[in-house]
Amino acid sequence: MSTHDDLRDLRDLRDLREADRRVLAVTTAVVEQVRSDQLDLPTPCTGWVLRDLLRHMVGNNNGFAAAALGAPPEVEVWDGAGVTDPVGDFAASAKRVVEAFASVEPLTGTFAVPGYGDVPAGQAVGMHFIDYLAHGWDVAVSIGVDAGLDEGACDAVLRIGSAWPLDSPRIWGPDAAFGYRVEVPADAPVADRMLGFLGRSPSWPE
Repeated sequence: MSTHDDLRDLRDLRDLREADRRVLAVTTAVVEQVRSDQLDLPTPCTGWVLRDLLRHMVGNNNGFAAAALGAPPEVEVWDGAGVTDPVGDFAASAKRVVEAFASVEPLTGTFAVPGYGDVPAGQAVGMHFIDYLAHGWDVAVSIGVDAGLDEGACDAVLRIGSAWPLDSPRIWGPDAAFGYRVEVPADAPVADRMLGFLGRSPSWPE
């Protein structure tokens, strides 16, 4: 399920919308492999079984789509409160956010993102891109399938993250966007370094 051929030029992309679209396509293919009897499996996201993670992913897709279209944040939408079939609903939510991002041309202004306030549009797309690259891996390892992580996409995450403050409690920690960073050897594959940077053990659940 590798997208290397599609994403090999990601380092040169100035607009992350296309990268986000491609990552969502890979993540959608992963989600489509989830069976109903797997929804209570544990995930790398502490405290969430797979059903919770997928509901979060659908909700955030819908929330980012609404934000791109100028809607004020509705916590219920972002939380996926009304999502009862997260596997079945995921593809439509992914299509919705891709189309909403594409409609913002040029990519200027701000998106209202709960917990972050008004975020510059390009930065908001970057947040979504990073989140769904990571969550695609979360779903994949939870059900034991290939996550299709691409080296270019993982490298882009590390480059974007290099500007983040190292001690921000909004980025790393138990109540933050990502868990505490996991130490990974400097010569490890870029995918492993990206996962460790985002607070994930590449060898989960070992």
